[in-house]
This record gives sequence, C-alpha cells and structure tokens, in this order.
Amino acid sequence: MKTRRSCILLVIIILLLPVSPIQALESTPPNLYKVKSEDTLPSIAKKYGTTVENLKITNGLQFDTLVEGQQLWVPSIQEVKAGESLENLALLHHSTSELIKKTNNLSSEQLHPGLILKINPKKMKMDGQHILMTKEEFRDWLINHAFTREIHVIQQHHTWKPSYRNFLGDNHFQMLKSMQNHHMNQMGWSNIAQNITTFPDGKIAVSRPLNIAPEGSIGPKANKHGIAIEHIGNFDIGEDVMTKEQRDTIVYITALLSIKFELNPSIDTITYHHWWHYKTKKRVFDNAKSNEVKSCPGSNFFGGNSTESARKYFYPLVKEKIKEIRASMK
Repeated sequence: MKTRRSCILLVIIILLLPVSPIQALESTPPNLYKVKSEDTLPSIAKKYGTTVENLKITNGLQFDTLVEGQQLWVPSIQEVKAGESLENLALLHHSTSELIKKTNNLSSEQLHPGLILKINPKKMKMDGQHILMTKEEFRDWLINHAFTREIHVIQQHHTWKPSYRNFLGDNHFQMLKSMQNHHMNQMGWSNIAQNITTFPDGKIAVSRPLNIAPEGSIGPKANKHGIAIEHIGNFDIGEDVMTKEQRDTIVYITALLSIKFELNPSIDTITYHHWWHYKTKKRVFDNAKSNEVKSCPGSNFFGGNSTESARKYFYPLVKEKIKEIRASMK
C-alpha cells in the first residue's frame, strides 16, 4: 500500500511540473503541418489561407520545393478555452503575444472563452538565401526540416578574415553577402562555400542549403557528405578570444547536427580543416608540415587544432551537450 501511494504521489508531482518549450515542441503543436508526397507550397498556402512567400519566410525555406516528411508552421484558427492566455497560445503555436494581438485587433491581453483567434506563426529573419537565427531557433528549424543528402561529417572552420574587428553587432547579412561575393567572384565557386556560419554574438546563419555539399579547399572527399560550419573570427593563438556566446553556440549546433544525422563525435564525424592537406586534399590529421595545411579552425580553437585537442577539449563538450538535449526532449 505504501509503494502504491508513493507511485501515485510521484505521478501527481510529474503532472504538476511545468512544461518546457522543448517539451511542448515534442507534443506536436496544432499548426505544425507534416508535408506529404503530393504537397506543394501553393497547395498548402491555399489550404491554410496564406501565401507562398509567408510560408517560406515563416519556415526558413530556401527553395520552392518541399521534401516529404518535413514540417511547416502554418496559420491556424483557434477557439479560446478557459484558462488560456496569449502567452501560452503563442508558445504552443510558434507565435508571439504581440503578433496575435495585432492579427486579431486585440486592445488588451485579456482573453475570454469562446473567442475565435487567427494565429499566424512568427516570421524568421531572412535576406535572400541567408537565414539568421538564435541557437534555439536553429534547433526548431533543424528538427522540422528533412534532407535528401547523406551527412556523415561536420566540418569546423574559422574565417580568419573577416575577424572580430569586422563584426559590428548588426551586420550579419552584410558579412554573409561579402563572403558570398568573394567566394563566387574571386574563388570561382557556385555559391557561398559554407552551409552554416556562427557569429561572435552567438547568432547562426544558414546560407548554402544543407542539401547542397559545401565547396572549398578542404576538398571533394570531405565535402561530398559534409556540412561546413564557418566561425566568424581568427582563433589562432594571440588573435581573437572567442566569446562565451559563440563558444556555446558552436558546441550546441554541433551537438544538434550530431543528433539529427546520428553521428557519434569522433575524428571521423567532426573534422577540423587543419587535418586536410592543402594541395592533395587528403586527410593527414597531425602528420603534415605547417606549410601543407591551414591552421583553421584556429591554433587556439577549443584548446588547439590537433586531433588530441579535439578529443580532449571539444568532443567531450559536444557529447555532454548531446546528453542534455536528448534529456530535454524526453
């Protein structure tokens, strides 16, 4: 009898615990639509009374084509129930209180049962193909997207130039466009080389679509099944000191990508540019002369750019973050 009472008490305590945004996301919100094979953006836009452009900017879509199984935030019509507030409705529907008020011409945040609301999901920050996100927004974006390319390797790079002195706090898109222009006009590549860029303030940009392999000097073998992450900054010894915000973001997104593509952090799945021969494009790890490899992602990147430093300082942080993220999703 005592054991039974303890179990009942434990269930009651669990039920009373607050639900985190991550847990709420796992419960499938009512306005998160799963794409079917026959779906198109125009057909989904028509079904939910919105536009293709709104769907693209709401979901951070870089193409008009869809992949079966990906999930899209769509507008919804909701009847307010007793106890509901603008705040919890916004959280559940990937919106904001202010956006719900504006959409429905509400003069206050007071709601009453039976009120019919149109709820539009919030829009993402986009400029052309470039999507700028917080690390939490990147998590949602990555979870909802489906990819057709096999991903086996996460590449770590630093820009060297531009460095921290070129980041002004609000010029993310300007820096991305400058890198894109340089890569296309000077290097002769088809697009910006990297898929993902991190900034000193902890923000993340997805530019080159993840379904397209990166380009660059690391070579076709590493690029074919790789995702390239470029970290704004010069992280060689004596140069830029990485901010806590960027440091946290690098660990976090590397863990998220590892979870998404089922990768166990190791020298075979998370690679440094420094381990690849500059001319032959072969992986040489630590067995090369200084003029045969780049220092990228920096001789002071999480303790160094060697395989030993990656195993000792970087991979443990990523593995621990993977555990934290998975625990939060249960």
